[in-house]
Amino acid sequence: MHRITIQYGAPADPEAFEQHYTEVHVPLASTLPGLRRYVRSHPRGMGGDAPYLVAELWFDDADALKAALKSPEMAETAADAQTLDVASMTTFTGEVIETEL
Repeated sequence: MHRITIQYGAPADPEAFEQHYTEVHVPLASTLPGLRRYVRSHPRGMGGDAPYLVAELWFDDADALKAALKSPEMAETAADAQTLDVASMTTFTGEVIETEL
């Protein structure tokens, strides 16, 4: 599995952010080709600062991730993300490596 992770800093207006994110952004991102899993959370810092929201978009492999990144759906989703009034936004990708316990 490969994923895109997006960390959002504090929004100027949390209520407006949540409404737009839930009603507009999530439906846009949900159309990405090859998307297998989409999760989000509001983390709590453990002795330090934490982002306001973290979203993870999971894909089967690197090729599926690359195809999604180049898609028109991603262009539309990314354009919408630029309209979000947040203090910061950090996006990164990577392979998911699971450890058997």
